Amino acid sequence: MRQPTFYIPHGAGPCFFMEWRMGPPGTWEAMAAWLRSMVSGLPERPKALLVVSAHWEAPRPTVTEGPSTTLLYDYSGFPPHTYELEWPAPGAPALAARTRARLEAAGIDSAADSERGLDHGVFIPLKLAVPEADLPTVQLSLVRDLDPVAHVAIGKALAPLRDEGVLVVGSGMSYHDMRGFGREGSLETSQRFDRWLAETLPEPSGRERALERWEDAPEGRACHPREEHLLPLMVAAGAAEGEPGERVFGDQVMGVEVSAYRFG
Repeated sequence: MRQPTFYIPHGAGPCFFMEWRMGPPGTWEAMAAWLRSMVSGLPERPKALLVVSAHWEAPRPTVTEGPSTTLLYDYSGFPPHTYELEWPAPGAPALAARTRARLEAAGIDSAADSERGLDHGVFIPLKLAVPEADLPTVQLSLVRDLDPVAHVAIGKALAPLRDEGVLVVGSGMSYHDMRGFGREGSLETSQRFDRWLAETLPEPSGRERALERWEDAPEGRACHPREEHLLPLMVAAGAAEGEPGERVFGDQVMGVEVSAYRFG
């Protein structure tokens, strides 16, 4: 069965695994509950995961290729136990090689990294979504120039992997102005952009063009002063060219609207 693709919010650092003191205690509960259902609710369990996180940028698309995974605790200022979290999923060298082959076939130069660990944009949400940590996992980087056209093209190149049982996940946040969280007026700003996503993503016709011009969306640049947390969406949508999208999660966290989407 062909797997769908997802664009998911990954929260704030290790927020799901600590006592949250920067807002109401239940700030992340709804998001955590949805993440727990993301994989278990699929008609067929994936054979592997290919995850694009907002927290890895490289000169060209780069994949982790080791036979096992380590974790990169790329957050700071959180409780000591959050630097001891574990998610020991196996690596997937064969999937990494197939990913590179698909990219190369599309004329996209790529690279591999056998040492880099999975960053928190991968292991934090997946620790909820796949608590057994038993699915082979490859992380794919963003490209440092942050070109939306290039990231849609990367997604298109990877689409055939879905027919092999690979679940493609773009991990970011649909709102990511770090100075805007909790600020007066941010909710309305985030909702205007969120409405644009809700109108744009379900219909495949014209979606690619709209995503490539996301800066023209209402409050697009206000919600993403730097677009690294939005670009995983481009990959997920590109890998589902011609297929509808659906808003599968929405909540208000830290004073802003945040959403998740499923394609295919």
